[in-house]
Amino acid sequence: MKSNFFVTFGMLALLSGACRHQPETPVTRANPSGISQVDPVEWAKDAVIYEVNIRQFSPEGTFKAVEKELPRLKDLGIDILWLMPIFPIGEMNRKADQTVLIEEIKDPAERKKYLGSYYATKDYLTVNPEYGTLDDFKSLVDKIHALGMHVILDIAINHTSWDNPWIKDHSDYYTRIEKDSTPWNPAWMKAHPEYFKKLKKLQMTYPINPTEFDWWDVAELNFDNAELRKEFVKVFTYWMTTFDVDGYRCDHAHGVPTDFWEELRPELDKVKPVFMLAEAELPELHRKAFNMSYDWKMHHILNDIAKNKKPAWAIAEHLQWVDTAYPDNSWLMQFTSNHDENSWAGTEFERMGQGAKAFAVLAATLPDMLLIYNGQESAFNERLKFFVKDTINWGEYSYSSFYRTLTELKENNKALFNGTGGGTLKVLSSPADSNVFAFMRQQGEDQVVVICNLGEYPEDFTLRSVTRMGKLQEVFTGNTTTFKRRTKITLKPWQYGVYEKK
Repeated sequence: MKSNFFVTFGMLALLSGACRHQPETPVTRANPSGISQVDPVEWAKDAVIYEVNIRQFSPEGTFKAVEKELPRLKDLGIDILWLMPIFPIGEMNRKADQTVLIEEIKDPAERKKYLGSYYATKDYLTVNPEYGTLDDFKSLVDKIHALGMHVILDIAINHTSWDNPWIKDHSDYYTRIEKDSTPWNPAWMKAHPEYFKKLKKLQMTYPINPTEFDWWDVAELNFDNAELRKEFVKVFTYWMTTFDVDGYRCDHAHGVPTDFWEELRPELDKVKPVFMLAEAELPELHRKAFNMSYDWKMHHILNDIAKNKKPAWAIAEHLQWVDTAYPDNSWLMQFTSNHDENSWAGTEFERMGQGAKAFAVLAATLPDMLLIYNGQESAFNERLKFFVKDTINWGEYSYSSFYRTLTELKENNKALFNGTGGGTLKVLSSPADSNVFAFMRQQGEDQVVVICNLGEYPEDFTLRSVTRMGKLQEVFTGNTTTFKRRTKITLKPWQYGVYEKK
């Protein structure tokens, strides 16, 4: 991903500790120098990714309903469709919400409303019948490819549902505990004694990291088992060879041993060049396995800036850390929303308020790949319920033009390409500029300048370090301007400008 990042002001202060906020200390610094051994996927070099929550995408909640919308998504500038898990969902220990099992609901009609977590997989080799058939899925993939787009599947492999056939047929695939052991979180044991009593009868572990998560609807898999690893190589290969999928978004990827991913990757590349996205922030995953990870740290920084908990300069600090922690040509995914954030932390409008568009501009122009979550092009401002049917209200697609402007810029301007194909990043603001963050990216003759006021008050900003840029066009308005050294700009609250060299 490395952005070839450099800063024009305040770097000495930053390195000496004089800056107001220091970069976060990386938990893992794996292969900080050197180059990722993962081959870049050519078709992803300028790609924008779009997350499809099939259940909530349409009133029907089916593959066929998604297929109907593909021309619109193509016109929006989407290159990669990430489909949330398509697999059947377990019924045993299914959640009605974060604290209630469906078994606790007595009314059968009420119980049917609860469809379970997408990530409690009952069978990895077929599709959820609520979404359609395998033929319907194949048709969707074929239509995606016919429009010149690509598709990746969301898959969680560190756990399965409690009624996955492997529980009975391959119990050695799962982590085991002694009959009388109690490794689970005591507070949850006290709150749900009847649930833990059932789990102890199964003699399985409490799900992954019980002190941090409440994933009590799934059972943990044990990757010390060589046969389990072989089984998953077959699963991943099956969807590529049978249905021609182009890659995977791997849920909780850091919860699976890195060496498994490194064993898997070359097997998949034998089929065709595969695109691998890790829901993780673990630099070592980029060494031999993954093309791209989430930039969760950046996302949380943007949320904090929106709430006036951090200054705009925190973005520069984070970019500096990324360049020291990740191998060259690692990619990070930028976003203002996704299914987790929308359901559990709130919409981008809840978290970022009137700055939601300004932060979306940053997600599209900072390294590397922009994610759009379904509904964002309609300025959808509701939390989608996670365990029940809750269809997006699409309205008038009021943000489609906004996002199309950003996706077209990313496709046509090499400065915004992903990874090392994109331009160097030069920060044009300084810690003293308070809520203003400005930068320039350049790749050859292609150049983009971004200036954002990330605060609720007007800001005066002096563009000190711009020379010989010539005439620039603001991409949203079409207005042209020429920045000179020490150009003074007054920015309205949350105002942004994106300028392209003409």
